[in-house]
Amino acid sequence: MKIALTGGSGKLGTNVLAYLREAGHDVTNLDRAGERGSGFLRVDLTDFGDVTSALSGVRDGSYQDGPTPYEAVVHLAAIPAPGVVSDEATFHNNALTTFNVFHAATRLGIRNVVFASSETILGLPFITPPPYIPLDEEVELPESVYSLNKLLEEKQAEQLARWYPDLKIVALRFSNVMNVEDYADFPAFDADANLRKWNLWGYIDARDGGQAVLRALEYSTPGFERFVIASPDTVMTRPNAELVAEVFPGVEVRGELGVNDTLLSIEKARRLLGYDPKHTWRDHV
Repeated sequence: MKIALTGGSGKLGTNVLAYLREAGHDVTNLDRAGERGSGFLRVDLTDFGDVTSALSGVRDGSYQDGPTPYEAVVHLAAIPAPGVVSDEATFHNNALTTFNVFHAATRLGIRNVVFASSETILGLPFITPPPYIPLDEEVELPESVYSLNKLLEEKQAEQLARWYPDLKIVALRFSNVMNVEDYADFPAFDADANLRKWNLWGYIDARDGGQAVLRALEYSTPGFERFVIASPDTVMTRPNAELVAEVFPGVEVRGELGVNDTLLSIEKARRLLGYDPKHTWRDHV
């Protein structure tokens, strides 16, 4: 599959790029920075014309007229979290780039779109306790400009799926992205359950993020779907029942918590996408 990937130079994007290429796909990284070569194109994603030209394809060193060569778009590029820059800058950048990528892709006839949504839609940082635990895709409680924009991106996707009945567009609500070198910090979290309560002690190994993107690209049902994407466990060794009782007393528990199972439910992703995370911090500490 020939894939255009925005944000392939970022923390998650680097891993997704490698995963897709290792799976045999032809991937072009569209980003502001990257290694110069045939697999990278510098693009201003806030410029609709630039995005449209990029998705129209570059062949023999120049933009070409005619049908897009891309079969799919993966949109990861964004200011990656609340508080990195001002709320105004976050909203302006993320809303505009997503609009440009979605609309350029669909107008060019691309009907396979996967994008990075966020766990923050679920109510992070849980100053107000979550409505129930484990959390799933039914919850929409944005508490920051960043998460509000991510929810608006999902609403854009829903709208486009109505406009283009043959479009498949998938939102992946990624948890906090981690690389192997980040895991050295994890054992210290057990000392204070409140240190990581802000996302129900969740995370996603970036390599499994790549797997989730590939599974979403392979998912064939037209329309819009959203999936929570997390690692299969929490960042803690303390049992879930103890953590929930201490930090979120009175919150409804739906089903089994497991000992250290993720409290960001990945059941839907497992069931519909075949998502099967392979990596855990426990193998590296």
